[in-house]
Amino acid sequence: MRGNNSLIRGMGSETVYSSGPVIDHGDVLILSVKPQVVPMILPDLKNYNKLLLSIAMGVPISVLEKALPGGTPVIRVMPNTPALVGCGATVYARGKHAGDKEAEIAEKLFSSVGVCEEVTENLIDPVTALAGSGPAYVYMMIEALADGGVKMGLMRPIAYKLAAQTVLGAGTMVRDTNTHPGQLKDDVASPAGSTITAIHYLEQHGLRSAVIGAVEAATKRCREVSSLSDKN
Repeated sequence: MRGNNSLIRGMGSETVYSSGPVIDHGDVLILSVKPQVVPMILPDLKNYNKLLLSIAMGVPISVLEKALPGGTPVIRVMPNTPALVGCGATVYARGKHAGDKEAEIAEKLFSSVGVCEEVTENLIDPVTALAGSGPAYVYMMIEALADGGVKMGLMRPIAYKLAAQTVLGAGTMVRDTNTHPGQLKDDVASPAGSTITAIHYLEQHGLRSAVIGAVEAATKRCREVSSLSDKN
């Protein structure tokens, strides 16, 4: 812990234990707390009138704008955890007082840790369900692929390494070739081969239906949280 504090001080940063010093510092405030904590933070922002970037899941822009001085620019942002390794997928939505200048700041910040796209606020919940929660689904897939390899005789370290690299490679192929994933799937599936046999097994057991249902269920939960935030 002592070493971490030295690193933080070396970057010109410091640890504080109240919102005041954070709010007063800099030109942009990033609100990155759990949604249930937001009502406890909002009173501290009643005099805040600089750009607010909110990462709080399920908290609508209207709730934030209502708590802030009139005209305060608010942008709602939804990144995901792969931003930690520079592979994030982030979207943002502007509030009514956020212009091109503020949008450019948000895009520049989050493009530095992956891809960043602007959407309308009504799309934030499905994006959260797909990209925000999506890494968890993919981690489960990696774990399952590795378990399958172990079942068939692979040592676990190499099974995890190959499974992770396979997912990384497949995602990169979709992103960089601009080819439909269905076409890329067909390219791997030779007639009467092992891949098409495996694909048939996955279809029989509802892989695609389960993933679609997971995104739908997560979206509905995000909307429930948003509805609670509106009422509070």
